[in-house]
Amino acid sequence: MPALQLYNTLTRRKEEFKPLKPGYAGVYTCGPTPYWFQHAGNLRAAYFWDILVKTLRRFGYEVKHVMNVTDVGHLKSDADEGEDKMIIAMKREGKSPWDIARFYEKAYMDDRAELNIPRPDVVCRATEHIADIIKMVQCLEKNGYTYVVDGNVYYDTAKYPRYGQLWGGKRTSSEEFSRVEGDKRKRSPADFVLWFSQSKFPDQVMKWDSPWGVGFPGWHIECSAMSAKYLGEQFDIHCGGQEHIAIHHTNELAQSEGCFCQHLKEGTHWVNYWLHNAWLMNSQGEKMAKSKGEIATLAEIKEKGLDALSLRLFFLGTSYNKPQNFSWEALGAAQSAYNSLKEKLQEWSSVSAATQTDEKTQPFIEKFDAALADDLNTPQALAIMWEVVKDQALSPAQKRYLLANFDSVLSLGLSSVQKGTLSAEEQTLLDARASARKAKDFKISDELRDALAAKGVVVKDTAQGQTWTRS
Repeated sequence: MPALQLYNTLTRRKEEFKPLKPGYAGVYTCGPTPYWFQHAGNLRAAYFWDILVKTLRRFGYEVKHVMNVTDVGHLKSDADEGEDKMIIAMKREGKSPWDIARFYEKAYMDDRAELNIPRPDVVCRATEHIADIIKMVQCLEKNGYTYVVDGNVYYDTAKYPRYGQLWGGKRTSSEEFSRVEGDKRKRSPADFVLWFSQSKFPDQVMKWDSPWGVGFPGWHIECSAMSAKYLGEQFDIHCGGQEHIAIHHTNELAQSEGCFCQHLKEGTHWVNYWLHNAWLMNSQGEKMAKSKGEIATLAEIKEKGLDALSLRLFFLGTSYNKPQNFSWEALGAAQSAYNSLKEKLQEWSSVSAATQTDEKTQPFIEKFDAALADDLNTPQALAIMWEVVKDQALSPAQKRYLLANFDSVLSLGLSSVQKGTLSAEEQTLLDARASARKAKDFKISDELRDALAAKGVVVKDTAQGQTWTRS
């Protein structure tokens, strides 16, 4: 296998992946806030994590993938401002925030399954880790990184000289902070809340006892506490959307190193590789987001007659860290390409796949792995897949073998595509059409082709005769 190269946000360059423990990779990903259905932009992030984890496993690593569920503490602004998203949902639906969280968490997991994204090894909910969160706040308090005002515990960014290292900014120059309403309790706009005891939300029902008063955790501390619980005080890879770089991940990094790094060797980091996916853009050239009003859920995509896996094929066409423009036209093109791919596999389904690599298939596997090794270059990997489909020097058995091999990462369901069988009525129509074409009665032939299409049987004419696939 070639060496796996990943773009590290922390160092702003592509680097060879060298895990802390040989043959093992610990991966943490920032999961959903389950207050509404997740849209295609959220699913693009989940798809990226899936490509990463499957590539690591293909390259021989044992992977432990941990994903959080933020079911408390995520305010509308990442910088401790706005309303709690779970309270918004509670007011909208008249249900308890716990019921809302479980409903939308399940909906998200169901969407992932339809995109062939397995459940992470660990899914951790913030509400089930309050004791771990409090313990970490106490650690930061002991190490001198906090101050308390009116029962709210703040992280003092002035105590952490490297604050902002993740996004390359200085502590006082972030535009993100200049737009935030001032919290008069903060010593600096960059400081952030670790624990809220003085909430401005009188209807906040998700509250717990703490040494500083009854309240709830800040969003940033949740991820640090839960990742440490399941991956240790130092791990390999942290993922999330690019919107998290300036505040959420910057704050995670600061508080985690404030708590853990005195135990680590000098010059080492809490997390060695930070990977961020770029945004899915709407028709206005803006990040797809519920607040923008123009989103597409997987349910809406399927209502338009498109397959869930056509969305996955669409995602594969753009590198994870490049913006991708969403449009129904582009998704329709992905559906057409997916249909074409399945048709080819159905045509070859009567031939058993090759059982091992040979001199013709090995070069394609090497090129495919080289594409993945180049910072998960899925557009190139996809191009190699289509090259296999079109290569006339490869037999159907070799093509089926290669596509099944590639599908360990692409996960388009290629191994399960089968031609199927015709009913007796469909076979009669197909035989009648063959007779009509032989008699050069093309009017009847076309009518029979349309009758078959109405039953979901797509007929094509080739030099070897007519072939069929299921639509």
